[in-house]
Amino acid sequence: MSERVSLDGRVVIVTGAGNGIGRAHARMLADRGARVVVNDVGGTVDGTGSSGAAQRVVDEIRAAGGTATASIDSVATAEGGAGLVRHAIDEYGRLDAVIHNAGILRDRTLAKMGDEDVTAVLDVHLAGAFHALRPAWPHLVERGSGRIVLTSSSSGLFGNFGQANYGAAKTGLIGLMNVLALEGARHGILVNAIAPTAATRMTENLLGELTGRFDPRHVAAVATFLASEQCRINRHILTVGGGRVGRIFLGVTPGWYGGVEPASPDDICESIDEICRLDDFIVPDSGADEVTLIQRVLSGSTSPSA
Repeated sequence: MSERVSLDGRVVIVTGAGNGIGRAHARMLADRGARVVVNDVGGTVDGTGSSGAAQRVVDEIRAAGGTATASIDSVATAEGGAGLVRHAIDEYGRLDAVIHNAGILRDRTLAKMGDEDVTAVLDVHLAGAFHALRPAWPHLVERGSGRIVLTSSSSGLFGNFGQANYGAAKTGLIGLMNVLALEGARHGILVNAIAPTAATRMTENLLGELTGRFDPRHVAAVATFLASEQCRINRHILTVGGGRVGRIFLGVTPGWYGGVEPASPDDICESIDEICRLDDFIVPDSGADEVTLIQRVLSGSTSPSA
């Protein structure tokens, strides 16, 4: 089978690329010809400590004949994000894609969560995306082309006990994706997200006897495609794990219309089942699409669920 997806000559930054899913991303991107900036500060899953994880992945890539360079800049700070992008430009003279995969866990229920448990997680996952993408954006705009892949999670999109900090950060990345996909489209920049499940340090003891089926390379294949010029989709969330790939999306129903006069709380109580019916919906391309739906309902051209 011939290879349709090629990243020959493209420069791709991968944050959190020292282990697990990020390492798989970096290895597969390099296998497809990309020059990879392997970014990782090392350390444990809670973000403490440090190690030479990034350089080890670079050594693996080079031993296999690929091209890569290590970065230990922390995306938890604006200075670190700027340093990461500067490293890519200084090393390779261009930038084509950013895969933001860096993340840490500080699992606590809300009642037991401390200030540092909140800020540390948000700083790496959500603020980290801003720190990496703000300095990267002008380079992508200048090229008139670019690919951005953000890493969300079912923990935020659907919920997971004890992960309010992690889930909020991961869902925040979807809001970022939605806006950047609109801002980037005119510049040839496509922005998508993945919601992965893989056997990594973060999922130890969670996948049971099927752990072996959740090879991070399943996720890397999707990320590599999304970072390539062959990718033409924009503002999509792809869920991937164990060889299965699907799409997650947000939909809006026509809902219930109570008339010109403002509804009362009693009206809402009586109509809540109708409001929440899922047998008819649209998948908006932007917030403006929902406004259009409301206008159609008010004008009578679309009937709310009856």
